[in-house]
Amino acid sequence: MLELAGIIILGILAQWVAWRFKIPAILPLILIGLLVGPIAAEYLSADSTKWIEPVWNGEEGLFPGESLFYFVSLAISIILFEGGLTLRMREIKNVGPVITKLITLGSLVTFFGAAIAVHFIFYLSWELSFLFSALIIVTGPTVITPILRNIPLKKDVSAVLKWEGILIDPIGALVAVLVYEFISVDAGGEFTKTALIEFGKIVLFGTTFGFTFAHALNFTINKKWVPHYLMNVFALAAVLGVFVLSDTFAHESGLLAVVVMGMVLGNSNSPYLKELLYFKESLSVLLISILFILLAANINMEDLMLIYNWNTAILFAIVVFVLRPIGIFLSTYNSSLKLNEKFFISWVGPRGIVAAGIASLFGLKLADKGVVGAEYITPLVFMVVLGTVLLNATTARLFAKLVGVFLVKSNGILIIGASKVSRLLGNYLESNGRHVVLIDSNQTNIKKAKDLGLEALNTNIYSDSLIDNIELNDVGYLMALTANSDINKFAINKFGEQFGENGSFRLVSKDEMEDDQNNPKEGLFSQTDDFNSLNDVTNRFPSINEIDLKNKEHYSSLIEITKKDKDIIPLFIKDDKGELHILSAYNNLSTEISKGSKLVYLGKSFEKQKT
Repeated sequence: MLELAGIIILGILAQWVAWRFKIPAILPLILIGLLVGPIAAEYLSADSTKWIEPVWNGEEGLFPGESLFYFVSLAISIILFEGGLTLRMREIKNVGPVITKLITLGSLVTFFGAAIAVHFIFYLSWELSFLFSALIIVTGPTVITPILRNIPLKKDVSAVLKWEGILIDPIGALVAVLVYEFISVDAGGEFTKTALIEFGKIVLFGTTFGFTFAHALNFTINKKWVPHYLMNVFALAAVLGVFVLSDTFAHESGLLAVVVMGMVLGNSNSPYLKELLYFKESLSVLLISILFILLAANINMEDLMLIYNWNTAILFAIVVFVLRPIGIFLSTYNSSLKLNEKFFISWVGPRGIVAAGIASLFGLKLADKGVVGAEYITPLVFMVVLGTVLLNATTARLFAKLVGVFLVKSNGILIIGASKVSRLLGNYLESNGRHVVLIDSNQTNIKKAKDLGLEALNTNIYSDSLIDNIELNDVGYLMALTANSDINKFAINKFGEQFGENGSFRLVSKDEMEDDQNNPKEGLFSQTDDFNSLNDVTNRFPSINEIDLKNKEHYSSLIEITKKDKDIIPLFIKDDKGELHILSAYNNLSTEISKGSKLVYLGKSFEKQKT
């Protein structure tokens, strides 16, 4: 009882430490697991026993016999299903050929290069060498996101790293399953033929079961045949059922089945998709916390001593400093990425949860079968995972500055609300070279924004999903433009520090608009215009215009006109270099008015106003 409670407590503590210090959770989880496992047995326990003992003498411990294998398999199936849910096919279309090459050509470089390296350095068989290389193909969003969350980068660079991590997880898992089948099948001269047949069965049953049961689950939920309070646990039971059923028909096909099931569900139009995703995210956090403490604790000191030598350092250097850059530069050849951006992407390649989890699962199974050299798999993969996470977590920000991809000033703009007003503003800002992202919980508004070619996210500002979106790292301005003043104020308070380092603005409320002496410093555009004013003008005059400014006095006279004419609302100052400066309701003009400056405004033209 004490050990079980301790695993959960230590796991959640590790997750909190990761959140607090903005590091990947896998790092403290594995370190805690090593501490309560092999390190405790070697240095801290008087009787040389582990503080947490997953398996002892095969038939004792928390998970005696095959129980640990079963738990790890089921836990990884849920984690991979959750990853599949987040994969939107429509979003893949936007990532470009670089991502496609990275997950194909880049993976092949790592697959063959790492296999050759580990074969000649540790003298493992070719089968085990390729299993190792398949396992370290994968990066992963759970390790990349915390590292890059606070590094302002160009959107393209962040997108490449994010999508590589998301898409390569199931690919790496599938390749690892293939190699594992080749090792597991023993049919003499029919080895290759039998292994290919087994792999064909894996693909056939995995995709068939995943696709079929995803549609069945979606149909069942949408027809409301399951009560709402049972929906999440029913989906969990369905995932576990599909994993076990598929595995029964074709051994090891369960992982592929749940990935396909997640992808099909994630791309459906189910209104319950978000709720399922939130539940699976919470469950994944708990499972990951338990899983990696268990897996790290299950390693013995003898296993760690196997790789405690210079050969390990040489292998790590080849994987990180040779194979990763080769894969990146081949994959990004003739792309729009600059040389310094390619160097940075080459540097950031932390291996993640799928690599460590499947390595432990397959390593344990092969060692249990007596495969020579299998005891190297788990510690070597853990070494690569810990080494890459430590390296990138401590040096990514410094390296970004060193190679010149660190954005000194974040000029992207996050607009809260995707109403007609926001879409009009977003279109203008995009046409003037600014990265604009609109967010809204209204799907209709988001669809209209996307139809205009704008980047828009259907999300709720009360969730934390925005905080983890590394593609918003170049955002430095926040504009809250919803009709609800409470939501606008909440958005400023919650996201102002992260997304509004250069300025956080919101529309004035009706009360503030009527009180000239209470101009909020974060007030946007005008003290005399709230959302209703903007919306009315947008409906009557849906255009954004510019007028040349002669000097500051000319600017002031035009502002006086806008106060009297409710069909003209001032928005920005465009300086002589084309840079846009947001106008504040606080009436503190900090922009220098010079020849070539323009006043940008919403509504009818000043010429019409004069007539």
